[in-house]
Amino acid sequence: MDKSRRGKRRIIAAGVVCVTAAVLCAFYGYAVYCGLIQLNNPSQKRYPVRGVDVSHYQGTIDWPVLAAQDLDFAYIKATEGSSHTDEKFAENWEAAKDTGLRIGAYHFFSFDSPGESQLKHFTETVPAFRQMLPPVVDFEFYGDKKVNPPDRETVCAQLDVMLQGLEAHYGVKPVIYATEDTMHLYLEGRYEAYPLWIRSVMKKPDTGNWNWVFWQYTNRKKLNGYEGDETYIDMNVFGGDRDDWEFWSRNYEMG
Repeated sequence: MDKSRRGKRRIIAAGVVCVTAAVLCAFYGYAVYCGLIQLNNPSQKRYPVRGVDVSHYQGTIDWPVLAAQDLDFAYIKATEGSSHTDEKFAENWEAAKDTGLRIGAYHFFSFDSPGESQLKHFTETVPAFRQMLPPVVDFEFYGDKKVNPPDRETVCAQLDVMLQGLEAHYGVKPVIYATEDTMHLYLEGRYEAYPLWIRSVMKKPDTGNWNWVFWQYTNRKKLNGYEGDETYIDMNVFGGDRDDWEFWSRNYEMG
């Protein structure tokens, strides 16, 4: 009888431990999803230059309010593929100029459209001004592309057209935004001459010998100054100190 009771108690204790662990894991996952816990927390001392990237998902942005929250730069979505223009781009582009932020525009690259038409769409949409940051090509998987990645040489041929055309048009090397997946599969060994903006929201990025210029370290930050379908905003750091930032950002000023 005593052995039977002890066995039952062990089973009950084990059950309590398992339930408690499950509850804690669920709470941790919820806290991460809601941005209460940041998986990445780059040192403010090591990476003092910080910025956001935005699109229509942030809705109407009060740029003076947003800019006042210890930010140095903002990248604004302009175009996607050969024909889509972000509905808030023109409004954001003009309003952001009136802040103290350094701003730039980005294009979401389509694996299904010719590089030439994507280039034309971006350059016709984004007017250059002297202090804008270099244009960015957002090169990441979408839809089923991650499980069915397109042929590397075919994709890179169109990406080459886009990158070379942007450099010729704006007079600066564009930045490539990538995930570690797309970086390793398509970019490594071929595009190291371009500044890299790496997305890694779960851990510190692993980019090998290719030093990143920007690191998107979380997509779960909440700031003041926007009202849209998306509660959160992407946060990024520049890979250097303020002197490095002044040199890098001013070096790319448009002529």
